[in-house]
Parts: sequence; C-alpha cells; structure tokens
Amino acid sequence: MNKIIMITGANAGIGKETARQLALNPATEKIYLACRNKTKAIAAQQELEEATGRKIFEIIIMDVSDTDSVRRAVREVTTPVDALVMNAGGTGGKNPEKLTKDGVTTITASNLLGHVVLVDELIAADKLKQVALFASSEAARGIKKMGMKRPDLKASSVHEFETVFDGSFFGEAFDPMQVYGVVKYGGALWMSAMARKYPHIRFITMSPGGTRGTQGFDDLPFIQRIMFKYIGMPIFMPLMGLSHSLEKGAKRFVDGISNPQLESGKFYASKEGVLVGPVVDQATIFPDLANQSYQDHAYEAIHRFA
Repeated sequence: MNKIIMITGANAGIGKETARQLALNPATEKIYLACRNKTKAIAAQQELEEATGRKIFEIIIMDVSDTDSVRRAVREVTTPVDALVMNAGGTGGKNPEKLTKDGVTTITASNLLGHVVLVDELIAADKLKQVALFASSEAARGIKKMGMKRPDLKASSVHEFETVFDGSFFGEAFDPMQVYGVVKYGGALWMSAMARKYPHIRFITMSPGGTRGTQGFDDLPFIQRIMFKYIGMPIFMPLMGLSHSLEKGAKRFVDGISNPQLESGKFYASKEGVLVGPVVDQATIFPDLANQSYQDHAYEAIHRFA
C-alpha cells in the first residue's frame, strides 16, 4: 500500500493531476509535491486541497536539473516514501543543448540525471520503500506518425551513451524533440538495470501517452509549440489515436505505482502506432529495451555524471 508518495514536477499538468487522483484514495496519507518554484508549488497545494478536501500535500523544493538541489531536498524528507513518481522533464527549456555543471545537457539533466541522483540518494538514506516510476515516452521507441525516429545507436556502449547524455552524439543536428526520445530511452534502460540491482523495490517505466494539457513542450520554438500544443494535440492528434485527456495520462501513473501485476524493470506504453489505449511492454516493439548489456551500459554512463 502506497501511503506516502513523492511526485516531481507536481505543480502543474500530469504531476498535479496525478497528485489529485492519488489523494482521492483514503489510504494515501501524504503526498510530497517536489517542485522547483515555491510560489507555483503553494498555488498548486492550495488548489489540490480545495479539489480533494484533504490537507495531505507537503511541498519539497527541488529542481531536478540541479543535482545539488536534489540532494538538499532528500535531506529535507522527514518521512520515507512508499512510491516515487519521477514526472518532471520536458524538452530542456530555452537552451536544451547547454551543459550543466555536471557535464550533461540541460535536457538530460531535467529528464534523467536529476532523477538518477534522487533515486540513489533516497535508497542510500533508506527513504524509498516500495516502488519508483519513471515517466518516459513512446518517443523512446520512436513515433513514426510524428516523425520521431527510433533511437539508432551504433554500439550502445558506455561511451556512446555518454555522448548521448553530453549531447556530442547529435553534433549540429540537435533537435530537442529527437534528443528527448533518445534520453528517455536511456532512462528506460537505467530503470531496468535498477530493477536487477534492487529487487526489493519495483522499478516501473511508464509513458503517460499523448497527453493533452501537459507543459513538457512549452519551451519549444514558438511556431512548433503553437502547432503542437494548440492545433495538433487538441484537434488532429485525437483523430489519429495520438492524444488523450490529462486525466487518462495521469491515470497511467496512478496505475503504474498501484498495480502489482506490472513487472519491475519493464517499460509500459501504448501499442505501436498509437499514443492512447492500453499499455504494453515496449520491448515487444523495440527489443533493444530488453538487452541487459545495453541497460548496464546506460546505467554506468549516466552514473559517470552523477
């Protein structure tokens, strides 16, 4: 039973809706809202209390793109968490290719490295008890209808994953949408490696699908953002089976940490060709996800920056 839950990026979009849905379960005793902006976090806390009638939301200030911020936040966690939902991420802000002090691109820092450090610190402090869920995307195995290519690594070596995480793999062709998918692929592999290293904790990778109302793509270039968020997502993508409601996207996360039938180390997302509907093991679509050597290489590569 997940009584204590932490959600990163919890002040808006899927993170906030996930918190709302989880709070409706009487068994939930506390939800840590891990957010980087205190003002937005307070506003979200108030809105969630009003929406659910419960005062179980506690703010933790955490910027997952800053590993020092993550470590400070873990020290402030007073109650160990049963479940962690690693929701924060997106396309990396205004400068996704910019390197952080840890040597990774901003898009890698916000989607992956910060969460790697978060999980490691929670485990080291014995503050993660039952399940960790990493928010990935069907982009990690390619979305043909959206022109997002499947990750195409030559050797999937530790060094090659390092070049993905520091951005040099992409050279001058640094398209945030494409890079996002490859980073999420690396994250899914990392989670599978963690499942083998820590069998007492369930590690689930879950895509929310093509979810309307998210903020993960708000930093795309203006025209691309308008086309994607206000035209594609609400109008054309539902007709193509490529988007569903915010509530349905968040429900995948709720199910991900609650359903014991979901196997640790697996990446669950939509069936091939769509971004909605029931989830399936993505290794049945992209077999590289089940390669334990690739999993270990991604694990080692990201830890070289941690």
